[in-house]
Amino acid sequence: MSTSHVGVLALQGDTREHLAALREAGAEASTVRRLSELEAVDALVIPGGESTAMSHLLRELDLLEPLRSRLADGMPAYGSCAGMILLASEILDAGVAGRDATPLKGIDMTVRRNAFGRQVDSFEDDIAFEGVDGPVHAVFIRAPWVERVGPQVQVLAEAGGHIVAVRQGKTVATAFHPEMTGDRRIHKLFVDLLTE
Repeated sequence: MSTSHVGVLALQGDTREHLAALREAGAEASTVRRLSELEAVDALVIPGGESTAMSHLLRELDLLEPLRSRLADGMPAYGSCAGMILLASEILDAGVAGRDATPLKGIDMTVRRNAFGRQVDSFEDDIAFEGVDGPVHAVFIRAPWVERVGPQVQVLAEAGGHIVAVRQGKTVATAFHPEMTGDRRIHKLFVDLLTE
């Protein structure tokens, strides 16, 4: 079985932590900042960070449309926090006009930015996660939540009555940051999807 080559979008956010988690989960992992690097990977992780800043940088580096195209063609992806926001088909509270978070349309869902509140409202919780044995310790930092999912989208986890993890085909998104906890089960779940 060949190892999947997973890129981590390295414009902003938890790049190093995701690279380490992917390698521990058995994938070959590298950073993606250029079109040639995007074209060289089998799948992509979009880390947490600031979704409007990441959208701006995707446009500046001429990566927005190529990334949308790869996702539309079925490239697997995993997004955490801001990555979840960007993978959505619709973003609520997307930001100030001209500096909006831009949906990549990788998952048929509507996501609300900063839904749980500001930085001071960040929290941690142990949650049940579909496809993973035992609870997952989830770190929520200015986290989004999912307000609507399409018919092809599977809900993987909820917190406080809100959807915080989803899957559509081989694309996964979480409102929280598993790369920050040392628990590699969600990264392993994603890497395993690539070889299904």
